[in-house]
Amino acid sequence: MRITVLTVPECPNAPLAVERVTAALAGRSAAVELVEVLDQAQATELGMTGSPTVLLDGVDPFAPAGAVPSISCRLYREADGAVSGAPSVAALRAALDGAGLPETAVPGDCCEAAALDANALEADAPDTDAPDTDVLDADALDAVGRGGRGRRAPAERGLRAVQQAVLRHFAATGAAPEPDVLEPVAATAGRSAVEVLDELAREDFLTLDADGRIAAAYPFSAAPTRHRVRIAGGAEVWSMCAIDALGIPAMLGRDVVISSTDPVTGEPVTVTTDGGTPVWEPAGAVVFVGQRPGGGPAAAVCCDALNFFTGETTARAWADEHPEVPGHVVGQARAEEIATRTFGPLLAP
Repeated sequence: MRITVLTVPECPNAPLAVERVTAALAGRSAAVELVEVLDQAQATELGMTGSPTVLLDGVDPFAPAGAVPSISCRLYREADGAVSGAPSVAALRAALDGAGLPETAVPGDCCEAAALDANALEADAPDTDAPDTDVLDADALDAVGRGGRGRRAPAERGLRAVQQAVLRHFAATGAAPEPDVLEPVAATAGRSAVEVLDELAREDFLTLDADGRIAAAYPFSAAPTRHRVRIAGGAEVWSMCAIDALGIPAMLGRDVVISSTDPVTGEPVTVTTDGGTPVWEPAGAVVFVGQRPGGGPAAAVCCDALNFFTGETTARAWADEHPEVPGHVVGQARAEEIATRTFGPLLAP
């Protein structure tokens, strides 16, 4: 299945629509693309009835009767009567089921420990200003760490070499490499790029779309998300989640500017590193670390639930509104610690 999110340039609800599509897929195989629509003629051609519009194999399952092509802002009414800038995850899931997209079994768990380990994270006290001297146990540091197995691929069978080539390509260009770019690296292990990428995807070091192209290589995303990262001396990239964004400077050893938004208020949250020292704005910003039960790859069960918030109040409000996503609020130092432990070693030999 091909899922197309049609949006006008700089539509504030486009990242939300992509996030919800990803959550609704829950590991099922589909090609997701974001297409910017520049004028009314293009909206008519592509079938956009407001921004954002979600198409499943070219069909808008949410189009109201009599809808006409438009480049105006589009709102969606949820089951409880609330209005949102994108279809709800539940509505998208129902639409995918109705379109016949099959369920896909996915292996393992990725962030179970971080969502369940309240003692290590000390969720009741984010403590954003105090030095973070507490020892975080291995479970707490596994927020996006493949069920305790870590995010650094093993050296065997060309896995680490290809993973690192993918990460460096993202950092340099802001985009995922095509499989043929990786052929020389895979060949040093006597394998094809497709073989290595398939194994990396099975082990949740990265994700592939329905065409076998790289959709994400933690911490990077090939599609827009809520989290944009500008790398000093490099590219602008999207990250999979807040923790992933914080892990990029630790992984690359370079300063970054992270730009995100609070999912509740839409207000900006930025983290700027200078000489490796991060400065958060607003000063009281926190991160919510959570996951959906049931296991699966990080992209499906926890990436969209690890977000920046302007403060503990909005983070807890979001958690109250999403009881299906158990998790905890963590302060800045703990979020940075989780990110550094998870992503810092990825490019080591």
